[in-house]
Amino acid sequence: MTYQDFIPQAYSNTVESGKVTWQSPSNIALVKYWGKKEHQIPANPSISFTLDHCKTTTTLEFSKRSSAIKENEAFDFDFYFEGKRKEDFKPKIATFFKRVVQYCPYLKEYHLEISSENSFPHSSGIASSASGMSALALCLMSLEKEIDQEISEEFFNKKASFLARLGSGSACRSIEGELIEWGEHDDLKESSDLFGIKYPYTVHEVFDHYQDTILLVDKGQKQVSSSVGHNLMHGHPFAEARFEQAHDNLNKLKPILESGDLVSFMNLVESEALTLHAMMMSSNPYFILMKPNTMEIINKIWEFREQTKLPICFTLDAGANVHVLYPKKDKAKILEFIKNELVAYCENGQYICDQIGKGAKKL
Repeated sequence: MTYQDFIPQAYSNTVESGKVTWQSPSNIALVKYWGKKEHQIPANPSISFTLDHCKTTTTLEFSKRSSAIKENEAFDFDFYFEGKRKEDFKPKIATFFKRVVQYCPYLKEYHLEISSENSFPHSSGIASSASGMSALALCLMSLEKEIDQEISEEFFNKKASFLARLGSGSACRSIEGELIEWGEHDDLKESSDLFGIKYPYTVHEVFDHYQDTILLVDKGQKQVSSSVGHNLMHGHPFAEARFEQAHDNLNKLKPILESGDLVSFMNLVESEALTLHAMMMSSNPYFILMKPNTMEIINKIWEFREQTKLPICFTLDAGANVHVLYPKKDKAKILEFIKNELVAYCENGQYICDQIGKGAKKL
């Protein structure tokens, strides 16, 4: 599919007002996306577990304006976060609307009231852009579905992912579950830079209900935003090798996921996490998002894995927090280890127990 496929033709219906609510999860990448081109196009493909408990619930109320918004006129919307009007959040949403308006021209015809809340604590160190932007994109698609009732479920999900990407790249991986791939890859014929797709190959049952315990090491604002970090891949001395590595790791992941080879899975996932941070540390300017407690946790995980032979591993986002991944069958023993040994390294002892989820749902 191309950009043109997402530009709507004449609508079949008129809707004066309405209300829709979507709940959309965050996700955690196994093969990381780092570096992007114009229009939120990834420099390399990625694949992620869709999460279940860490999610954003967004309600969109829409009412028809007496006249459409004119060229260069501001979009007509209000934004509320956890019940309070949030003016400082509006510029990001306005930028998103500017990016998507050619694909959602009905935005000019409505006053929108957007109300959003997260299931995880605000400023907890969990990135909410993926869950937040995907939830908003799904709300827009529900509005579009009302004015164009011929839209199929498959197209609905693809366009929702396409729109979410224009708000936050990783948000395109939060529409569906359980494993979502994003970015063109030679061995995935349906793969696209424009939207995420459900991983099409066999996945071993050991990955069913795979657990992700998120250790909140640092809840403060990152010293470098992800957008700035992505841009530092332009001219990075190791960028091309990294992009090639991501393609290779996606190839390597296919037999790992099919066979349930957890040793190879853990090695690949941890290598990807450390490579992500190595790229940050070797960019210009360089930066370090891991904290001392991040490293303490990693070393504790390695020691515990060596001693017990249990299949526990970590991955990292572009921040200090640690995602601890393990099969559901080992949950009791590993959760006991986390509580006894790792929680001490979390800010205020905070952590979140999550697992692989099925994707967003309409409420």
